[in-house]
Amino acid sequence: MSSNEFTKSEVFSFSNSVDYAEGAIVSKTVLKKQTGNISLFSFGKGEALSEHTAPFDALIQVVDGRGEIIIGGKSFFLKQVRV
Repeated sequence: MSSNEFTKSEVFSFSNSVDYAEGAIVSKTVLKKQTGNISLFSFGKGEALSEHTAPFDALIQVVDGRGEIIIGGKSFFLKQVRV
């Protein structure tokens, strides 16, 4: 298990597990399998991932803040929704 991967068999909250670094992107692996991965990202203000493709489907869930994602050239503005 890599040092940034979550410990197995422990309850955790995505929103309580986010680490922030000003001017940086922080990534944590939640689950890593041959069939796909689940990762938790935090973005410092103004930070972004470069355009890319992935071999698996992607799911985005905003757990804190807001941001823009572009899929197939179409822009979507996402934000945290509290329930």
